[in-house]
Amino acid sequence: MLANLFSVELWERFSFYGMQGILLYYMYYSTTDGGLGIDEAIAVSLVGAYGGGVYLSTIVGAWLADRVLGSERVLFYSAAIVVLGHISLAVLPGSVGLAAGLILIALGSGGVKANATSLVGTLYEEKDERRDAGFSLFYMGINLGALVGPLLTGLLQVRLGFHYGFGLAAIGMAIGLVQYGLTRKYLPETAHQVTNPLPRRKYGVMGGIVAAVIVIIALAVVFGLLKAENLAVVMATVAIVASIAYFVIILRSPKVGRLERRRVYSFMPLFIASAAFWALFQQQFTVVALYADTSLNRRIFGWEMPPSWVQSINPIFIIIFAAVFAAVWTKLGNRQPSSPLKFALGLAVMGLAFLAFIPFSGGGPNSTPLLAIVGILLLFTFAELFISPIGLSVATKLAPEIFRTQMVALFFLSVSLGTTLAGWLAQFYDPETEVSYFLFSGGTAIVLGIALAVATPAIKKQMGGVR
Repeated sequence: MLANLFSVELWERFSFYGMQGILLYYMYYSTTDGGLGIDEAIAVSLVGAYGGGVYLSTIVGAWLADRVLGSERVLFYSAAIVVLGHISLAVLPGSVGLAAGLILIALGSGGVKANATSLVGTLYEEKDERRDAGFSLFYMGINLGALVGPLLTGLLQVRLGFHYGFGLAAIGMAIGLVQYGLTRKYLPETAHQVTNPLPRRKYGVMGGIVAAVIVIIALAVVFGLLKAENLAVVMATVAIVASIAYFVIILRSPKVGRLERRRVYSFMPLFIASAAFWALFQQQFTVVALYADTSLNRRIFGWEMPPSWVQSINPIFIIIFAAVFAAVWTKLGNRQPSSPLKFALGLAVMGLAFLAFIPFSGGGPNSTPLLAIVGILLLFTFAELFISPIGLSVATKLAPEIFRTQMVALFFLSVSLGTTLAGWLAQFYDPETEVSYFLFSGGTAIVLGIALAVATPAIKKQMGGVR
């Protein structure tokens, strides 16, 4: 079943990264080049806000799974919504297609992410030492999609236009939906269960809350309170408020035991570290995408590589090294570093990756060697493997029983906050002052990593035997 689940995520990642590989360029390229001509600073902010929206919507998917439908059904319906989003981007013109497509993809992808990860967690017992290795292999499998997606959509964008690239992403997600529909019945019985069912009498109240939220958002747009220029800040604020609310709800629940509550407290510093990490890592789609388009020498034997292909470098390394990391964790068993220490190492390596940009600064347009960005993205990959699959795993291990999927959503909320910040921070990137930008970003990550390493013994005590 692990193979079936990562196959679904493979196609979702194919469509997601295939679309996102060309999304920024579609926004800020001029209309004569097939783009929408949006201001560059606003475009990177929108990419960050959209990415944050994807991870923010995991709370909706997780809540529906735990309270109403169960994980496997939410995953199926969410995948269908993603297909509709990609079709909207492919066939609807201009800003209408952009808005409809991104909203649908953000809502659907959130449901896919939280529930696919939660379903992997049902395949292993809590103390099973293969758990981190299983999540690492899952992570490797889905990155096959992240590798191929930008290559093919980027090629179609250059040859035929942006909408053909978006159309290919729609086809990929449709394949994933059909594949999951044929295999979902083979999942364990726990995958079909609703762990904390919402009483029928409360359905009307929840429907009213949803309707009120939709009305509030619509009014905010109509009266200019919510617009492209401030969307990233609004999304970051919503992510922070939602995270605090989620921690409070879980900790105050009478169904959460004392040991479970301690474990939730231990997750808090990991949440902060995760948000900081993703604020840098997700700049692959903002700062690194801009860098690839303007500062990177993309000529190979006289042929110019599409800038979107840079997005496939990280998945190549994930595919190579995820198995290596998984083998190391399995070999070490209970001697492997604890999850907080892995997070600390990931932050430090992420900081080094940003510092590695500095020697190539000031060289002018298209001056940075392709091998340089390959080396930098290798560091991105090592940092990611210390944090992302481990974060998914530790979220399921530290989760109270009745909040299993929603703890995964909490981890994705940290990704939402970090991704939104990645778009917000990218507004301050300027090739003229990039040394200070890279120095501040990299230095901050290293300092946070050191602080987390120092705090690791105290965090481990709160984890109650979970590593």
